[in-house]
Amino acid sequence: MDLNMKRIIPIAIGVLVLACGSTADGDTTTAEKATGQSIFNMNCSLCHGRDGKLGLNGAKDLTVSTLTKPEMVAIVRSGKGAMMPYKNVLTPKEIDAVVDHVRTLGKAK
Repeated sequence: MDLNMKRIIPIAIGVLVLACGSTADGDTTTAEKATGQSIFNMNCSLCHGRDGKLGLNGAKDLTVSTLTKPEMVAIVRSGKGAMMPYKNVLTPKEIDAVVDHVRTLGKAK
């Protein structure tokens, strides 16, 4: 497999994951959970770690957060401290999916 194919395959998988929609009744689907986790891993894990505990560059430990979902969405949208705002990078639906994923990190044992 040549180098270009090695680059294209992960991008194609990411696009397919991001293209998955939600159910009409508002339930979170398995695809949406995977999308939130994928977006988190691509954009947030460098500082927060995949488990939310890394704390690089002053990043908070997400597993102990007591913020409400709207508060989390606001921080992801607008940024805070060294964290950049994602309102021009992610769609509102993607931000919501990331926040839903983050809210599961403190519950994982």
